[in-house]
Amino acid sequence: MTLDNAAEGINPAQGIRTMQEYYGTTLQSSADLRTSACNAAEPPTPLVARALARVHDQVKERFYGCGSPFPPALDGITALDLGCGSGRDCYVLSQLVGPGGRVIGVDLTDEQIAVARAHVDWHAKEYGYANVDFKSGQIECLAEIGVEDNSVDLVISNCVLNLSVDKPQAIREIFRVLKPGGELYLSDIFSDRRLPPELSKDPVLRGECLAGAWYWEDFRRTVASVGCMDCRAASRTPVKIQDPDIEEKIGFATFTSCTLRAFKLPLEDQCEDFGQVAVYSGGLAGHPHSFALDDHHTFPRGKAVPVCGNTADMLSATRYAPYFSVIGEKTTHYGRFPCAQVEQDPPAPATGCC
Repeated sequence: MTLDNAAEGINPAQGIRTMQEYYGTTLQSSADLRTSACNAAEPPTPLVARALARVHDQVKERFYGCGSPFPPALDGITALDLGCGSGRDCYVLSQLVGPGGRVIGVDLTDEQIAVARAHVDWHAKEYGYANVDFKSGQIECLAEIGVEDNSVDLVISNCVLNLSVDKPQAIREIFRVLKPGGELYLSDIFSDRRLPPELSKDPVLRGECLAGAWYWEDFRRTVASVGCMDCRAASRTPVKIQDPDIEEKIGFATFTSCTLRAFKLPLEDQCEDFGQVAVYSGGLAGHPHSFALDDHHTFPRGKAVPVCGNTADMLSATRYAPYFSVIGEKTTHYGRFPCAQVEQDPPAPATGCC
């Protein structure tokens, strides 16, 4: 058994050509999609909505994504968008990182990259600065397009990793380029089981982000293999398959649009109790009253919240540190931390130790 079971049924070169054709020729706008998988599953925050309003309409028309992968605390950072397509999310990030930040967009579809690049000058005039660089290439081969080790603060991807012809290699590249303490913030489609490899040969099933959907546990094992022992789910939304032909082919599986976050930190594979508490001091744009780290860790402003050692590190050893006070050291161990996950409908898959 390989970790990337979904891609076993397709030749990598053929898989790339299939995706280039589907997203470069078959789809001309989001209206051409046949399922809800590649449509945004959650509304943007007010901050992101304001940024989206300043993105060119032609760029937004060619957007195919399933989430809103924009965490806070982005001012001045270097961000990388894997599978940037027409550049919609890059132009949102351009505003969120500001003139002191940098955004890199990577995509393998020439038609999509052409749309993104054609609007660079328009957005530079709109924003008053230019900080976006679009690169043509594979997300599994970031070194070939000059993305260096430990050079990126944030990696985002919006409904793209499911299309990868080598998911484990894509994950290795992500954690190679992330700086220590850097964050992966990922929106994608996940399946409740491993899918038959032959389904990956169907260009519609793969192009609609279903045939390549990652089985939860294989995702967890893959990120663990590169040293990321604890990834967290920020949101989940069931995917509806409205097309009868697609339902007949792949309706036996359950799909979920999920936004996940993971950090390049030396975390443990279980939640351990060191008697620590965290206090959110406020100040994060868009989060005046509280900050949700994931779907079962919300920090009201000014309230001391008990946390496991991993959560303490996520808040104190990353760019979120200026907004939190973490009280307590890891000098005394009190056993496993009682970190219960909220009830979900459908039942939530295990995405991390917590």
